Amino acid sequence: PQAGGICSKGVLFSSSCCMCRFMATNDLMLELQKDSIKLDEDSERKVVIMLLKLLEDKNGEVQNLAVKCLAPLVSKVKEPQVETMVDTLCSNMTSDKEQLRDISSMGLKTVIAELPLSSSGLTLTVSVCKKITSQLIGAMGKQDDVSVQLEALDILSDMLGRLSGALVSFHGSLLSSLLPQLTSPRMAVRKRSILALGHLVPCCSPALFSQLTEHLLTELSKGPPTSNTRTYIQCLATVSRQGGHRVGEHLEKLIPMVVKFTGVEDDELREYCFQAFEAFIRRCPKEMSPHVATVTQLCLKFMTFDPNYNYDDTEEEEDSMDIEDGLDEESDDEYSDDDDMSWKVRRSSIKCLEALISTRRDLLLSFYSSICPTLLTRFKEREENVRADVFAAFSTLLRQTRVGSSHHGLILAGSDAGACREEEPAVTLLKKQVPAIVKAIHRQLKEKSIKSRQGCFCLLTELAHTVPGALEEHIPALIPGIVFSLTDKSTSSTMRIDALTFFHVLLLSHPPQAFQPHMQVLLPPVVACVEDTFYKITSEALLVTQQLVRVIRPQGQAAAAGGFDPKPFVREAFSVTMKRLKATDIDQEVKERAISCMGHMVCHLGDHLGAELQGVLAIFLERLKNEITRLTAVRTITLISASPLKTDLTSILPEALSVLGSFLRKNQRALKLGTLACLTALVTHHAASIKPAALEPVLSELPALVDETDMHVSQVSITLLTCMAKACPSSLAKISSSVLPGVFRLVHSPLLQGGALVAIVDFLQALVLSKTSNLGYSQLLKSLTEPFHSPQSPADGSVIHRQSYHSVARCVAALSSASPKETPSTVAGLIQESPGSPEPARVLALLCLGEVGRSGSLGGSKEVQGVILDAFTSTSEEVKTAASCALGSMAVGSLKDYLPFLLKEISAQPRRQYLLLHSLKEVISACPASSLSPHVESIWALLFQNCECQEEGTRNLVAECLGKLTLGNPAQLLPRLKQQLKAGSPLARSTVVTAIKFTIVDHPALIDSLLKDCIGDFLKTLQDEDINVRRVALVMFNSAAHNKPSLIRGLLGAVLPHLYKETQIRKDLIREVEMGPFKHTVDDGLDVRKAAFECMYTLLDSCLEGLDVLQFLDHVEEGLKDHYDIRMLTFLMLARLVSLCPAAVLQRLDRLVEPLKATCTTKVKAGSVKQEFEKQEELRRSAMRAVAALLAVPEVERSPSMADFANQIRSNADMASIYQSVQGGEGGGPTESMDMS
Repeated sequence: PQAGGICSKGVLFSSSCCMCRFMATNDLMLELQKDSIKLDEDSERKVVIMLLKLLEDKNGEVQNLAVKCLAPLVSKVKEPQVETMVDTLCSNMTSDKEQLRDISSMGLKTVIAELPLSSSGLTLTVSVCKKITSQLIGAMGKQDDVSVQLEALDILSDMLGRLSGALVSFHGSLLSSLLPQLTSPRMAVRKRSILALGHLVPCCSPALFSQLTEHLLTELSKGPPTSNTRTYIQCLATVSRQGGHRVGEHLEKLIPMVVKFTGVEDDELREYCFQAFEAFIRRCPKEMSPHVATVTQLCLKFMTFDPNYNYDDTEEEEDSMDIEDGLDEESDDEYSDDDDMSWKVRRSSIKCLEALISTRRDLLLSFYSSICPTLLTRFKEREENVRADVFAAFSTLLRQTRVGSSHHGLILAGSDAGACREEEPAVTLLKKQVPAIVKAIHRQLKEKSIKSRQGCFCLLTELAHTVPGALEEHIPALIPGIVFSLTDKSTSSTMRIDALTFFHVLLLSHPPQAFQPHMQVLLPPVVACVEDTFYKITSEALLVTQQLVRVIRPQGQAAAAGGFDPKPFVREAFSVTMKRLKATDIDQEVKERAISCMGHMVCHLGDHLGAELQGVLAIFLERLKNEITRLTAVRTITLISASPLKTDLTSILPEALSVLGSFLRKNQRALKLGTLACLTALVTHHAASIKPAALEPVLSELPALVDETDMHVSQVSITLLTCMAKACPSSLAKISSSVLPGVFRLVHSPLLQGGALVAIVDFLQALVLSKTSNLGYSQLLKSLTEPFHSPQSPADGSVIHRQSYHSVARCVAALSSASPKETPSTVAGLIQESPGSPEPARVLALLCLGEVGRSGSLGGSKEVQGVILDAFTSTSEEVKTAASCALGSMAVGSLKDYLPFLLKEISAQPRRQYLLLHSLKEVISACPASSLSPHVESIWALLFQNCECQEEGTRNLVAECLGKLTLGNPAQLLPRLKQQLKAGSPLARSTVVTAIKFTIVDHPALIDSLLKDCIGDFLKTLQDEDINVRRVALVMFNSAAHNKPSLIRGLLGAVLPHLYKETQIRKDLIREVEMGPFKHTVDDGLDVRKAAFECMYTLLDSCLEGLDVLQFLDHVEEGLKDHYDIRMLTFLMLARLVSLCPAAVLQRLDRLVEPLKATCTTKVKAGSVKQEFEKQEELRRSAMRAVAALLAVPEVERSPSMADFANQIRSNADMASIYQSVQGGEGGGPTESMDMS
């Protein structure tokens, strides 16, 4: 019926009333947009013919509607009808009626945008494209009518942009018909041809690409007229932007040619030359290396190219400048700037430099000497657009410096977190430039030009982030500029926001004393901004006010230094903030920031607020009860309660406590954590004003929060309990039935560790010392150890996890140290856990003895030594391990009693060596170097007697002991380790190299500078003839690259060749082993290769700039065909590389697709075992992740082999489902690039 309905309207379509035709067409469009519409063959034909006729309608509105109907039709009708549509539209293109031509070209673009990309619709797409293309190539040849040509080129560009893969067969003929258009007399035709070529480039074959580049080179070398040269160079820039890495092979010929044309006196041509350079730099940074110096010179020369203007080089007359500015503007009108194009040359050369800075971090240091000074002189550029680009380029330089420097984000002034780290050389160079930067910029901050000022603020913000604190002595020079932008009437709101944002960063990164002298000038404009009607300005201004409050009266160390009187400023800041705090009809962000800002005022200036204070606190209580502002209010009350001013909170405490208690029931985790922190602060600082009853609503909520499902919330809850036990112990009277069972469950949980364990230990100690609850020492001890004494039955799942033994031992030791009177009886009880006790009880007793002994309270009791030696003879492995832990802990507690005994045992008992070395490792790790120093020689000698042990486990322990010993006294011991490299067997060498691995820690240490000087010698073992030494050396290198990349950055040149050598499969290490009737191949080189690939993966994260990515990719490519484990690693590397340096991966794409394809399409042999299936599945998923990462890069599907593979994935249900699961589960980048229809 639908089809009939549409066709019966046919009468209306031909009606003479244009209104009827319009309405009918509109109805048709609505019908076609419905999914449910079904048309039979006959109706399809009729509808298509009707629509095509309507395109020629006299009324423009009807024509427009008819075009809109084409889009839904393409997917609704069968192939022959689409072809009819295309034929008619193409022939209309050459009609002499202009309106019909325009409408038909719109129609064609609509059809192209709707053609299906999926494999099922590809045949239609290909045949339609062929039709359109052949018609358009004909239309392009018509030189007589330019508008036809332009439309044809436009449609071609659209089609190549979306469907170039379908047009592969036409690429040749397209190229040959587009190239002649580059010399068309009409500029518009040339421009559009260049665009079309740009779309053709990414997916055409390498041969065609070479043909295009050769053509451009040949034409350029003929020395054509300037207008043609411009076109060819412009084409070259576009081709290289779009074709990316492919240009790399032709650069040797191209660069000299482009360099030559920068010498021609033609500004536009020069602009295009620099655009070409920029494209080369961005797309093929590696191949550009030999030409960087040349291009840099040219950029520096032409960025100051301004032949028609004489800059005043006298910077002395700063004040007279401002007056001259006004005159300049009028005098400029007499000589017209319209014909002066030199600004384009300056702009393009600066953009080219920016590209260089952003792609070559490795040359950063040289940029500071070559580019930085010239860029600074260009801050006085007269064209505002060019000046904005100068600022942008300089900001890029700052950003690149920040990426490399070790501190991320702002280190608050005065803190010495950054002091121990050595400064990056680039940062040092930048600091020297700061005075010059400020000198060049501070006048610009008062210019009329808004764009310049925004550029300045962005640059200064970057600078404050990159070198926090460096602007301190220049603050007086910057303040007038900030104030000007905040108060100037003509300033736009974005400008104000930029100025406030910079001011905020400046306040965060510099000490308060720097701003105090200027408060009279700074506060009024900021206060005025808080009153602004635009909420974004208010919101930024409140952030700044909050920082200014900290300046008016700093707390902490800064407070002691200042004799600054805050009084004159309090009123002004308070009244505007109060106005915003009271308002309820304002933006959410403003509400939150007003609460926070007022909180800082109460915290820093509460004693100046007098009678107003109680009103403010009442408002905070209101905000606490409001769901939208409660989280901010909780954080603010936390801040106030910890304030050194000891603000009186009695008026709001009881009510606040009950509201806070109710928050602990809420699901929002941030609110729970914030509330717990707030309660802890209140209990710690205001216990005197809290009645025990007021805490009951809080205590009743805590049992539910102490639970292993969220360790962090548990930890914070227990810390709160500890504060209660110390500050108001009486409130914990009923605790034994409520919270305690949960705490003990947590102690026995296998997940307990770190912060949460420390919190529990503190809590138990506080509880025993508070003596309030009816729970004394013995009760607590009993609850802790109970589960270990009851017989365990695996049936009810009460098997005790190894971690809980250690947790309980820590708690027992903590209890005993809190009540020293009880310790002797406890120890006696532990010693009596005789060999007859159940194993868990015995293991626990040993570990408890160790932890109690760690505090040194056991002395050298012979009895305890006997217990340990006795345990070493036990048949149970658990008991032996516990004994070795305990011995180590006791020795930490009293070295003189236990260390000689331990060393004697190691020499005397070769069979127990492994256990005893574990004890020794514990001693070396936990004791300070000073107390170990008398024993170092004996330990060292003992370790070297055992460094050639056949057991690898024992050797590793010896190495760890050696490494940790060296960490304590690097100056003496590191050279001795180095000497041992020359002596000794391969086993001894591998032990020494592993020892070095244990000296590399992830935090700054004394050994770092010494290690940096000699790590090269240890890395020479990468060339050792023994394969095991080489493997260990790779593991050590990997550890250095991961934990302290600065140690090895300088050595990459020497190390990489040996690293890459180890990634190759060596036939001589593969042997056949006979296992009964089967032959089995064993690859002895696999572990070394695996270690080498792991190093490569680590280097990607820590030393990317030191790698030649293309060379790196060669080895990744080999790894893609290697053993299962290595393939898994290389798939990960590939995905990482795609996000880090897509350009290089694209360059190698065609070689990488094959191995990926091979893995994704393999099937497991039918009779294989389950493990084999799982392994293969995991491999395919891993490969598919790499493919998904590749497909997230937009240019990837332009590669014919990749497009083909992508289609294969879409059309194969099995692969498509893996692809989808990888996409969904891993959040693998944007899914749009892959149309899963």
